Amino acid sequence: MSRTLRLVEESDAPAPGEKPLRVAIASNDLENLDAHFGSARKIAVYEVWKTGARFVAAHEFSTATEQSGKHDDIDDRIAPKVEALEGCALVFALAIGGPSAARVVKMGCHPIKRKEPEPIADVIAQVQEMLSGSPPPFLRKILGTYQKPDFTADFDEEESV
Repeated sequence: MSRTLRLVEESDAPAPGEKPLRVAIASNDLENLDAHFGSARKIAVYEVWKTGARFVAAHEFSTATEQSGKHDDIDDRIAPKVEALEGCALVFALAIGGPSAARVVKMGCHPIKRKEPEPIADVIAQVQEMLSGSPPPFLRKILGTYQKPDFTADFDEEESV
């Protein structure tokens, strides 16, 4: 079972023409990136742009099982979390298992693992820094600003004999 809290009023907004990036963060307290994707009690969703960010939604997941007497199916626990990432370009977590990562990538969201817990505010600041500088190729592709490199200038034309 899961519950979702969404922001109704949009207070901050990006500059005209600036596309916000939707980011999800695996958390247990909605203040820190401090959870493994599969065991996260909550997922915080933010829209982030170069000069700002806004909270969009918080998804809370039940840790209770149906206690059917058999081993829990991992998909039952992961499916609501994957669904909560709808529209997100990135998901930050302390860890994410291979099958879960594959499902997340399949829906168009890029998982980013962190080694240590850190405040959500720091994660947002790092995303803003990436957006302001030279974003990595996967992020440029998400933002629609990726251009394939032109390697033709690296080769001389063949001389005809």
